[in-house]
Amino acid sequence: MTDNATNPTRRLVIRISRNSLSFSTTDGVQVVFEQYALNSSISMAANLREALRTVPLLSEKYGRVLVMVDSPVLQVPSDEFVEETAEAYYHYSFTNQQQRKVLCTMLPELKSVAVFSLHKDLFTVITDEWEKVRFIPAAAPVWNHLNQRSYTGSHNKVYGYFHESQLDVFSFAQNRFKFCNSYMVSTREDAMYFILAAWKQLGFAPEHDELYLVGDIQERDQMKEELEKYIKRVFMINPVGEFNRARISQIPGVTYDVVTLFVKGL
Repeated sequence: MTDNATNPTRRLVIRISRNSLSFSTTDGVQVVFEQYALNSSISMAANLREALRTVPLLSEKYGRVLVMVDSPVLQVPSDEFVEETAEAYYHYSFTNQQQRKVLCTMLPELKSVAVFSLHKDLFTVITDEWEKVRFIPAAAPVWNHLNQRSYTGSHNKVYGYFHESQLDVFSFAQNRFKFCNSYMVSTREDAMYFILAAWKQLGFAPEHDELYLVGDIQERDQMKEELEKYIKRVFMINPVGEFNRARISQIPGVTYDVVTLFVKGL
C-alpha cells in the first residue's frame, strides 16, 4: 500500500475564482474536498498564504499541483497561435487585467489554445510554495468532456455552464469550438437573453437541435420552462446521474468543473 503522505504522484487541485478558493485531493479512492472561507478584507494571495498556514490538507506533500483558474479566457485556434503575441492579444481582448500573469493552456482535443490570467502576487505565492505546478482554465475539463458528449446523436448542441454569477455558452463542431463566450448574469432573464442570442447566431433549429444546461442554475425549473417556449429540446444535466453517482458529484459545494476533472480527467 502507498502512503499518501509520501506518494510522489499524489495531486493537489486548487480552484481559484474571484470569490472562492477550494482544495481537493484523493485519499485512497476517496476525494477530499475543502472549501476555504475567504476573508474578504484581504487579497486572494493573502488568503492563500493564510490557508497555507492553517489548512491541514496543504501541509501534506504532493508530487503535482494543478491550479484551476476561473478568469476571462481568450480562445485562439492552435494553428494561429503565436506565443509571443498571446499576452498583447489578451490585454486587447480584456481590459482592466493589469498586474496579472498571462498563461496559456493547449487544448489539443479542441485544436485550440486557451489564454487566461492570474494575479501576479497569487502566481508568486503558488510557485514559491510548490515546484511542479500546472495552471489551466477552470472550465477546461468541462469543454473536453462536453465536446465528447456532443458527438452522441445527430443534432447540433449548445451548452450553458453556470458558475458564480457567470454563464459560459459554447458549442462544438468537428472537434473545434463553433462558439465560445462568457457573460456575467444576475437574473434568469439575463441568462436566457445570452443563450437565445447565441442560438440565433449559430442558426440552430429550435425544433430539432438541443440545449444543455449545467452548474449552479438559479430558478432551474422556471428557466427550463421559459426556454422551452423558444427551443423544444432543453435538458438539465445532473452530475450525480451523469457520472453514475460518483462520490465527488454528491459532495456539497463542489463545482461541476472539479467534479468533471476527477471523474473524466483533463
